[in-house]
Amino acid sequence: MTKKKPRKQPRPRTLASVDRFEDELAVLIVDGREVTRRREELPPGVREGDVLDLETLAVDAEATERLRTEVRETRERVLKDKAPPPGDFDL
Repeated sequence: MTKKKPRKQPRPRTLASVDRFEDELAVLIVDGREVTRRREELPPGVREGDVLDLETLAVDAEATERLRTEVRETRERVLKDKAPPPGDFDL
């Protein structure tokens, strides 16, 4: 009887969301922690709210859309039944 070698599980991808830009740095959120990368290391056109694969630094469009949907739904839930603040402005 031959023993089968256990299959190596692919390593889970580490994703980061782009929180903000500060001068030439991008501030990323990785597992709840802030890390920085030089802005020039990121793909052209990357913007706040995009989700990046940290290994490849490519934008993960599906993860970005999931995050945007989650944020939008949370905002709607929190603001439900609340009167808007006085004044003439949009957030």
